[in-house]
Amino acid sequence: MQVQSSRLSANTTGSDTSGELTNGRSALRVDAQRNLEHVLRAAREVFGELGYGAPMEDVARRARVGVGTVYRRFPSKEVLVKRIAEAETARLTEQARAALQQEDEPWAALARFLRASVDSGAGRLLPPQVLGVTAQAPEDEPRVPQQRPSPDGTAPQVSGSAAAVMGAGGDAGAQAASVGGTDAAALLDVVGQLVARARDAGSLRADVSVSDVLLVIATAAPALPDPEQQAVASARLLNILLDGLRPHAEG
Repeated sequence: MQVQSSRLSANTTGSDTSGELTNGRSALRVDAQRNLEHVLRAAREVFGELGYGAPMEDVARRARVGVGTVYRRFPSKEVLVKRIAEAETARLTEQARAALQQEDEPWAALARFLRASVDSGAGRLLPPQVLGVTAQAPEDEPRVPQQRPSPDGTAPQVSGSAAAVMGAGGDAGAQAASVGGTDAAALLDVVGQLVARARDAGSLRADVSVSDVLLVIATAAPALPDPEQQAVASARLLNILLDGLRPHAEG
């Protein structure tokens, strides 16, 4: 009886220890996930305010974790920047698709996309390569993508290079692909559709490119310390920029 009692005691003790280990691992996973969310939120805020040149220490400080915690999840700053840039590119793509699908009037669709994008602050986090800013594009370069029906006839596809979509230099396509891959290509495609529709309807200046539209998003979202002041400034600046996109009679 004494031997059996000892065995039962040992089994019970082992079972309890296993439960403690399992609970401990679960707690660690929860903590790790919470830290990851804090880091991503902090990175979006810091990079949105200071640009992608901000140091990782600033991200760690905003997330209230040690910089070692940040590096454990993201072994280099480039990896973290890529994660944030891809997330914001995907956010803008969804906003553009919603505007394209839900607004029948071309200018209303483009304006809706611009307002939603500025309000979300995503424009401040687009990488420069996606903006495709150049001093001057060749005069004979297409300003919006040439499109053809997809094989099933459901949606247009980009048939030109990303450089043609962007209205930028010859290496813009490679640069955009290196930043967001297919996500960047999808963004350029759907914004190109918004631009093409508005131009065809005569509600958008003929010289406006996809790059110009993305630049408006980046420009109209200034980072100001006071949220209310920032909202007012963004709304006013965006209205001015929207007016500048409309065609105006000469004189």
